[in-house]
Amino acid sequence: MLSTLNLRALGWALLASALLAASVVAGSRSLQNLDGALAAYLFATLFAAFGIVYRYAVWLQRPPTRLYWRAGWRLLFSRRFPAYLAELLRRAVDELAAQRFIWKRSAKRGLAHVLLAWGCLSAFAVTVPLVFGWVHFTLKAGTIDVYEAHLLGFHAFDFPIGGFVALNLFHALNWSSVLVLLGVFGFLRRRITDAGQIATQTFEMDLMPLVLLVLISVTGLGLTWDYELMQGKAHPFMAISHAITVILFLLWLPFGKFFHVFQRPAQLGVALYQREGEAGEQSVCPHTGEAFASRMHVEDLKQVTAELGYDYRLPGGGSHLDLSPQGKRAALAKAHLAARAESGAFFG
Repeated sequence: MLSTLNLRALGWALLASALLAASVVAGSRSLQNLDGALAAYLFATLFAAFGIVYRYAVWLQRPPTRLYWRAGWRLLFSRRFPAYLAELLRRAVDELAAQRFIWKRSAKRGLAHVLLAWGCLSAFAVTVPLVFGWVHFTLKAGTIDVYEAHLLGFHAFDFPIGGFVALNLFHALNWSSVLVLLGVFGFLRRRITDAGQIATQTFEMDLMPLVLLVLISVTGLGLTWDYELMQGKAHPFMAISHAITVILFLLWLPFGKFFHVFQRPAQLGVALYQREGEAGEQSVCPHTGEAFASRMHVEDLKQVTAELGYDYRLPGGGSHLDLSPQGKRAALAKAHLAARAESGAFFG
């Protein structure tokens, strides 16, 4: 088992976990602001961080991914840095914030994806600082209805318990849960009615993440329901149920479908690569005489395929990769014709 470990990825994962643990210690003032009731969440988050960084580091070692990754950073910090930075920020708004890439497929999928994504992201934005002890609340001295918010151990601001700020701070996870449920139900509807999805989906990759998100959201809302309407009578059951579902989700996160959340930002670098290719020299197909791709892309493709052990060199010089899709089809037809001519049987 140890022989299959990627040592470079293991090193990055251990380093990331150590830095994250150190940030917890520093941000919580040597753990004094850490909530012991959230310890299980903390260890699950550290495990998730280790798994995510390990898998990400392995993914970056794949020749195509490594090429795009390095090219993206090289182009960003080139002499065209201002233009590429502006392009990167614009695409970050379009692709990550507004998620226009999914809206292009259908309005229903776009709406469900936005609701689910922002529900999850807002939940993490609230939960992580609390779990790490970076944010905590105390009752202001000499009062019974004013809270103090502390960030990294420093006093941030005060707010009345019954005010607008308290309502949104203490119910932020409820709003997140509602967004998640709306998004999940949109995807579940598609997965139980679309014939193509039914035929290709698997439980562990496609349905289990949605089921876990439903359980997390329902048990989270259940905690509020119990506190507000049941005087805490079901608190032990709801708290344990919620903790189990959240921890299972965190343990599964590095290995499941939601890993694409961490891969998606890298797509921004690919966009810079494509823009650079479009502005540069174009590769002309020797068969059709027409440009079909950037010269940079074709040359990089030759490099990557060689690294992967594929040899597309042609006997007379050049490469099969120099041909456009139409040129490749013509070359294949000529090869079939030559093979049949050599065999002496053009038909049958």
